[in-house]
Amino acid sequence: MGESSDVPALRRGLAILSVLAGRAGPVSAGVIARELALPRSTTYHLLSELVAAGFVTHLPEERRYGLGVAAFELGSAYLRHDPLERLAGPLLRKLVDQVGRTAHLGVLHGDESLYLIKERPSQPQTLVTEVGVRLPGQLTASGRSMLAHLPAAQVRALFPSTSRFLLRTERGPRNLPELRRLLAAERRLGWAVEDGYVTAGFASVAAPVFDYNGRPTASISVTFRHVCDTPEPCGRTWPDLAHQVRRTAEELTTRIGGHG
Repeated sequence: MGESSDVPALRRGLAILSVLAGRAGPVSAGVIARELALPRSTTYHLLSELVAAGFVTHLPEERRYGLGVAAFELGSAYLRHDPLERLAGPLLRKLVDQVGRTAHLGVLHGDESLYLIKERPSQPQTLVTEVGVRLPGQLTASGRSMLAHLPAAQVRALFPSTSRFLLRTERGPRNLPELRRLLAAERRLGWAVEDGYVTAGFASVAAPVFDYNGRPTASISVTFRHVCDTPEPCGRTWPDLAHQVRRTAEELTTRIGGHG
């Protein structure tokens, strides 16, 4: 039985995604065509189809292409199932025993944080971050710990307008420039902090988990009671707690064959 005419196109489309996944930033159609030895007309046609499906993002001002939200969600979906959760479960339980606070395993689902596992201490506090709950990714420490390590073009694609910047309290970034400044600061810090952005009177510290391509695929976070009475964030970063959270995230990164 002969090979379907759709198969070569599928293979070429997957090859384009592989090229984009292997680059640190967006690339031009010309670079893709040269690397895959494809005619330019074929390359543009395939890119157009991938953009329409959400797997590729087109940056018209730069005349470049990068991975789209659908590609990120597909990659995250693989690890959201048993492999990631089974490997993370024992690590989260160990972390909770160490710090005595609630810990979560989270992933990005589009521009939202989705919580897959929640481990509680012996005397837990009531939190909004239940398993299956989705929260605005730019507000949570879990979400920002991952966003901080995504290409700028992908962050822009996730937050194309101010309407995507939902607030739960009076705290948190309200537009893309504010988010970018916050992500840059937390990238330098090495972990993300959320102080009253999600629920007044609670704070979180989170660190990213990386896949084999060095891309953020999940996060480990710890949430705890903390009251900040000032209008602006208190400025605390909890380095001792962050060290334990990062160590857990690094161990999970190693277990799934990833690297930061």
